[in-house]
Amino acid sequence: MKTATIARMIDDREARRAVILATNLDTGEERLIYEDALGGEAEIGEAARDAFISDRSRAVETPDGVLFLNVQNPPLRLVITGAVHIAQALVPMARLAGFAVTVIDPRAGFATAERFPDVELHVEWPDEAMGKIAIDRRTAFVALTHDPKIDDPALDRALAGECFYIGALGSRKTHAGRVERLAAAGFDAAVLGRIHAPIGLAIGARSPAEIAVAIMAEMINALRHGRIARA
Repeated sequence: MKTATIARMIDDREARRAVILATNLDTGEERLIYEDALGGEAEIGEAARDAFISDRSRAVETPDGVLFLNVQNPPLRLVITGAVHIAQALVPMARLAGFAVTVIDPRAGFATAERFPDVELHVEWPDEAMGKIAIDRRTAFVALTHDPKIDDPALDRALAGECFYIGALGSRKTHAGRVERLAAAGFDAAVLGRIHAPIGLAIGARSPAEIAVAIMAEMINALRHGRIARA
């Protein structure tokens, strides 16, 4: 691999940019492919898109030889507002699935190391905490407090970013009020439609652990079925 290619890929990783190193196995020629430029990849665009979505590298036959697509996605991240019982069940599930987890809750009695061991905790208001976190296409966001003072500012940040998944706890009536507040803050219907609410797949979940399973299933479904725009 060329020194310049390595340096560029290091920069991409630090900036949390998804990239594919495409190497021609016959000639050794290499180039970098980015998510936002797939429209210009007529021959391998679909294969590259699938590699980004699945996190799986692969070889592709082209008229110029076999290309090996080595996908380098940024690590997955889950940001949660609300250090509640559902979050206690969701955190270990998400970590097992490969997510780095951040929990935000200004209520010091909830956001404790005893309740969330070895987890990045922010005991501050979400608008402050989320300003320190890079919200991008490899980020999922979940609002769990039922408290508009906590969840709404966090949703504001998440909606302004490129999260592949945004979910919010609450009934349809609760969500209708949430949508009304966020619409008044300037978000249009298309953007607000990105929020999954009521949160989680409809599996009849009742307990905090069951609700966490439903959330994880919906997150993985959103991740693996893709959010890369088709050019």
